[in-house]
Amino acid sequence: MRLPPLKAVRYFECAARHLSFTKAADELNVTHSAISHQIKALEEWLGISLFERGARSLSLTEAGRRYLPPVRAAFHQLAEASAEMRLFPGGGPLTVSALPSLASKWLVPRLYDFQARHPEIEVRISATDRLDPVGEGDVDIGIRYGRGTWPGVETELLLQDEVFPVCSPSIINGDQPLREPRDLARFSLISDMDWRRAQFDFWPRWLAAAGVPDLEMKTNLTFNYSNLMIQAAIDGLGIALGNTMLAGDDLKTGRLVQPFPQTVVLETGYYLIYGKGAMRQAKVKAFRDWIVAQMAAFLEKVDGVGTTPVKEGVQ
Repeated sequence: MRLPPLKAVRYFECAARHLSFTKAADELNVTHSAISHQIKALEEWLGISLFERGARSLSLTEAGRRYLPPVRAAFHQLAEASAEMRLFPGGGPLTVSALPSLASKWLVPRLYDFQARHPEIEVRISATDRLDPVGEGDVDIGIRYGRGTWPGVETELLLQDEVFPVCSPSIINGDQPLREPRDLARFSLISDMDWRRAQFDFWPRWLAAAGVPDLEMKTNLTFNYSNLMIQAAIDGLGIALGNTMLAGDDLKTGRLVQPFPQTVVLETGYYLIYGKGAMRQAKVKAFRDWIVAQMAAFLEKVDGVGTTPVKEGVQ
């Protein structure tokens, strides 16, 4: 059986779906010229044109319209067969997608325990801000932050989020006392985003809950990852707004302190996400069971750290 160049066929399907080489290039993360080159190679292999190329438009030829349905059917069948094979025991490494800060501060320091319990499972950690497709491509299971409303996946709440200020003990014991929320105005605010324009505006919500909604605070340091923000707080560079997941270990060891007891419980949280039917895979179920047990042990360990919720807007 003589097969066409499969990469070129994939590029054809994507370009035909979008009727645009540019959009196909964006989806496949390649250049416009790469799409054009692959499709030209496929047309030469087939000996017929698949697209009619206009100055500002792209359309399928009659041959292209006839070729597209069986190509799509073949890719669909290949995807289904591959997904079925991934359900077999020992079906390749376990790939876990997690936010970089969560992976750095919480997941990676605990992975030794999973490896000790399951030495037969090869683990790959994909630390990324992107919401990688889970259960469809290379990613088997993910840990994500949000409201748990991602389509097409199963979700399990690992930890409801809560926020509270954290800082170095050196600030508490410094020349400028930090006795009440209003004292925060004298210190630099450390943030992991421009919270004034962010989707999750946690600082204003905590200030309102602590009874100082109009407090003016200065943002001197902003980081793109929360683990860097937490490290800056440990190093005494200012006050950060932390949570139990990312700051819990440092609070327990004394690298950080929580200057005020008020905690705002949010509608967001950390979720375990995986594809439908993923628990039939031994490697995915093993990781899911392990991380749920790890979370339970972690919460028991940090019990009493940031666990005094207040109603928003109430002192």
